[in-house]
Amino acid sequence: MVAHNPLFHGTWTVKRFNATVINDIWPEVLFFTLIATMVSTVSKLTPHQLVIPSTLLTVLGTVLGLVISFRTTSAYERYQEGRKLWTNIAVASRNLATFFWIHTPAKRVIPDTSEEEIKLRVIMEKKTMINLIQAFSVSVKHFLRSEPGVYYQDLYPLICFLPRYANEGASSDDKLPLWSSSDDYEEVHKNRTKANSNPRSAADTPNHHHPQRTESLPTHSRNDSPVEDSKSEISWLRSLGRISNGQSRSRRNTFDPEKVLPEVDSHHPLKPARNPPPSSIYDYIPLLRFFVWCGRVLMNKRLTEHEMQERLKRKKLDQIESNVPMEICLVLSGYTASLMQAGLLQPAVSSAMVANISSLQDTMSNLERIRNTPLPFAYQAHLRMSLWLYLLFLPFQIYNPFGWWTIPGTTFASFLLLGFLEIGQEIENPFNYDLNDLDLDHFCLALQRELHEITAYTNPDVFSFVFSAWNHPFAPADRRNAAEIISHEDYTVPHDKTAPNPGMESVRRTLVKSWREVDSTTRHT
Repeated sequence: MVAHNPLFHGTWTVKRFNATVINDIWPEVLFFTLIATMVSTVSKLTPHQLVIPSTLLTVLGTVLGLVISFRTTSAYERYQEGRKLWTNIAVASRNLATFFWIHTPAKRVIPDTSEEEIKLRVIMEKKTMINLIQAFSVSVKHFLRSEPGVYYQDLYPLICFLPRYANEGASSDDKLPLWSSSDDYEEVHKNRTKANSNPRSAADTPNHHHPQRTESLPTHSRNDSPVEDSKSEISWLRSLGRISNGQSRSRRNTFDPEKVLPEVDSHHPLKPARNPPPSSIYDYIPLLRFFVWCGRVLMNKRLTEHEMQERLKRKKLDQIESNVPMEICLVLSGYTASLMQAGLLQPAVSSAMVANISSLQDTMSNLERIRNTPLPFAYQAHLRMSLWLYLLFLPFQIYNPFGWWTIPGTTFASFLLLGFLEIGQEIENPFNYDLNDLDLDHFCLALQRELHEITAYTNPDVFSFVFSAWNHPFAPADRRNAAEIISHEDYTVPHDKTAPNPGMESVRRTLVKSWREVDSTTRHT
């Protein structure tokens, strides 16, 4: 089966066109096309021949092709490694949640507490830790997107119960790092939120704030006020998977993934789970940035006081460090240590829990390495300048054999080489909000569903379902169900005149017959 062609699959929109590199490279392609047009026109219509020898064309073209290929390959390796690391987070999270839910015993000794209440306490304890595992993936998503703090609508409800102070006095000097850095970020960010164009961003209030929902697709809030957030639409639709045209409209109007989270109060306004930067005309026509810069330089226009303050605030925001995933891992490690000290875990189980928590921390460090380690600026700048020089002299070298075809030939060469170079830069950091980036929201929602599926498992007694009439353990050699088999005192091979003695010999004969029948039936030849 041939996979669908992404160019012809779905509806083309402005945002989808923006996901290509055409809008990023067209000014450069246009420039080199104009150079080729000038060379061809002058050489054809005047006695002057703008031609230079093409000796270096093959050598330089081969070298540049190899270097650009290496640049694109290294960027794609970072993209693939980021996806693999998110798979590691999903695997470690599922394993850790399974160990917490299945292997943590519910039998405890708590004075003056009934057995039923103890079971309820243990279930709540384990479910809380699994919610923290879910919070880990969400916090990693915000961390990789350079969104510090905990005051997000998909994160704060999962960790709001964690201790805030080192001592019971509730002094600001005793505030723990998790909350101290988050509050510092909110204080610096406070004045900037007033200019936020996102209509779903909560307004600042001095007292407790009831969080608004992150309804990331166009819908209505609880007070029936219209809400629009087109910035979040594409990624949430990707997280939904394939939706038919008849279902897409109703699904958009009701999709609210934060509706399933706890409703809690917060003394800071909660930001949306997805808060991509607003699009502007510069994203579609990047050449305008150059003209704006030229106008500012020619007019000798200095930054206004408001712009200077915004830059200072941005520097302060960059200085605030908030490693929420590490704080969550510390809580999970503390819970595991308490179980081990109480003697509630088998050594193998405790070792597996510690290994999975270490895997989460190791994966987080590797993701941080990808985000904070771009290719050196000197390498990128030299490669781009070398490519510009190559494309600048290309029409002078190919005019003699191509003539007027120099113009489309230069255009195609510029589009090809600049496109691959831009693709490498586009996917170098795959954790942002672009359509070419990894869909981190989909990963987090998928893991959330899987963790809830784990906690929905009731862990019944094995004997309650193994020996039922629905189970046929010895098929195909023995088609009887488990209830019929155990109803006889001794097991015998059915319909076998040469059957061995009743008991284990007959069981072994049945298993061999099953293997032989499966082996012969499942082969084509």
